[in-house]
Amino acid sequence: MFDGVSTIKVEFSGECSPYSAGGRYYLRTADEDREVSPEELKVFFGANKYREKWEKGISELTEKQVDRHAVKNFWQNAVTAGRMPEGRYTCSNILKRFGLVKNGFLTHAGEALFGNNHPITLKVGIFATDEKLTILDMKVIEDNIFNLLRLAEEYILSNIRWRVEIGSMERYEIPEVPVAVVREVLANSFAHAIYGGRTTHEICIHPGKITIYSPGEYASKYKPEDYIEQDLESEIRNPMISKILFLNKSIEKFGSGFKRIDSLCKDAGVEYSYVSGENGFKFVIKRNPVSGITNVTTDVTTNVTSESDLNNTEKTILAILRVRPDASRDELAEKTFKTVRTVQRTLNSLREKGYIEREGAKQNTIWKIKK
Repeated sequence: MFDGVSTIKVEFSGECSPYSAGGRYYLRTADEDREVSPEELKVFFGANKYREKWEKGISELTEKQVDRHAVKNFWQNAVTAGRMPEGRYTCSNILKRFGLVKNGFLTHAGEALFGNNHPITLKVGIFATDEKLTILDMKVIEDNIFNLLRLAEEYILSNIRWRVEIGSMERYEIPEVPVAVVREVLANSFAHAIYGGRTTHEICIHPGKITIYSPGEYASKYKPEDYIEQDLESEIRNPMISKILFLNKSIEKFGSGFKRIDSLCKDAGVEYSYVSGENGFKFVIKRNPVSGITNVTTDVTTNVTSESDLNNTEKTILAILRVRPDASRDELAEKTFKTVRTVQRTLNSLREKGYIEREGAKQNTIWKIKK
């Protein structure tokens, strides 16, 4: 009673947002109701339908068709990270503990995480320019998520630039992109993907950027910058996969991925952007151009050319020769979509500018890179 007046108190709670009233849909934000747009509804119901059906669906793999080495590595990592208690674990009880098996068969989440039938496809490639035109390397890797995270990280870190800093007592090797950024972006790309869709995971390494593509529409109604500027709860598309990656310490904390990436990139002076499309989400890490002189912590210096005096064709052919110094004129013409005559003019120009030098016989030429 308030001031002698009888009242009725009504309380309710729920997780089934958005809520509908009078034929309209609303989201509760702070102390106000915000009407949801048709576009937001489409994203919400599509993601919710996918989440409810896919992860818990039953695959064709039995619980014995698992990558036992991957499962063992998972629980060892989780125990070491302090995110699982020490104990006597087996593949069977791990799968049951996290709901990855049902009636003797792996769920879709279990198959994607630990299946031994190479369930997930990842395309990786290196390109001579910032367009997907001249391919220097291309691989299609098929494996489970647990193994793909490691393979994807190794591919990126082995194909980016590293600098050496020498202190008073130690030698440090520092990548142009922080390892923690690479791991966080990769983990989130697998955690929030839509599996079984029209596109696959993809990593492209260009001279000026690295792109990491995750299939499926962006998983949240909030933009990445909202997560950076505010403390928002994570909207999880694949709860089971995300939980395993969190316990494995692939993901540091739910909802903090963008905030963590932003902080690490700012500390390292690395710029990034993203592209959100209907088929997928692409995270773009900008690669800083190579400068003329790099000073390290002692008197040691490294001379590096900026290639500012080269045109696009010269840069492309030089990039190919760095990987394939024995490439013939015909091969260079095929890769660059140029004529053999144009390739020969470009090789002559690169020699005159001091970038390359011919070694070996004319029929068996190897191009030595001088800059």
